[in-house]
Amino acid sequence: MNQIELSNQTVLITGAAGFIGAALAARLLEDAPGLRVVGLDNLNPYYDVRIKQYRLAGLRCRPGFVFVEGELSDKVLVDRLFEEYRPALVVNLAAQAGVRYSITHPDCYIESNIQGFYNILEACRHSYDGGRPGVAHLVYASSSSVYGANTKIPYSTEDKSDSPVSLYAATKKSNELMARAYAKLYAIPSTGLRFFTVYVPAGRPDMAYFGFTNTLRAGGKIRIFNYGNCKRDFTYIDDIVEGVVRVLRRPPARVTGPDGLPLPPYALYNIGNNQPENLLDFVEILQQELVAAGVLPSDFDFEAHKELVPMQPGDVPVTYADTSALEREFGFRPSTPLRVGLRRFAQWYKAFYL
Repeated sequence: MNQIELSNQTVLITGAAGFIGAALAARLLEDAPGLRVVGLDNLNPYYDVRIKQYRLAGLRCRPGFVFVEGELSDKVLVDRLFEEYRPALVVNLAAQAGVRYSITHPDCYIESNIQGFYNILEACRHSYDGGRPGVAHLVYASSSSVYGANTKIPYSTEDKSDSPVSLYAATKKSNELMARAYAKLYAIPSTGLRFFTVYVPAGRPDMAYFGFTNTLRAGGKIRIFNYGNCKRDFTYIDDIVEGVVRVLRRPPARVTGPDGLPLPPYALYNIGNNQPENLLDFVEILQQELVAAGVLPSDFDFEAHKELVPMQPGDVPVTYADTSALEREFGFRPSTPLRVGLRRFAQWYKAFYL
């Protein structure tokens, strides 16, 4: 793989106000002199927009950052951004997230995750028009949810992933197939990343650690699904960003196969912690760190505020990433312990809300 020099490049990041997008933009602007990041986000109210504005505030003061508010599903807008800024690198992180929300609001997923991603692929395709160099690498977010009903663990990208158990998972699998087709047809260097349970201080309130904290602070009971018999490959944001940057700089090569025909410049990786944690252990560590940070009182009765309940529709009991390919090809392995990441979240939560 050839390595791209990021300095003086233009990178388009969709979902730039999201927790991965904002962290990635900050890292790129810090590391690469002369780099310009064009961030697109619709700032929708799926969760507290104040958190999105908080993330953006940390980016707006950085030279080289340009923010555009708009919908990924707006093809005219997407085409205009590509024409105006001519990005050499594209990171598509914008999507309607959430397994449970896809059950009650399916239209949002088709509009953002399917139509929106199609718009990105078409814009990448036409970036080469007129002999222009165009997009050197498209990196896009997939999800561990694509593994669906698979029972073999750890999950490998070589495993079948054609049994999704939610519409959200189905849209992410569709993105992988669409990207591969466009890589084959138009030689767009593309890499998909299957993220495994990313957590971050300024994260999404609908994610377990954040939602648990809000519920406990309000004096309610947290619901622990599958009676606590769930495991998740929790991956801290710093590790995710490090992996994305390494992948972004090394696009799949355009090569010819043994039959003389071009092979699609396409790759797919898991990006996770490769160390699933039991959900009961996770909430115990979270509770300890919330007490230590002063979010919860030292005498908080945790046992009285938890309830073990059955598995919910669309969820899976275990996520566990086989990350050997990422480690082998990029020398990358996540290293942030769960307690360290949850401690940073607890400290941020206190500073932001209390």
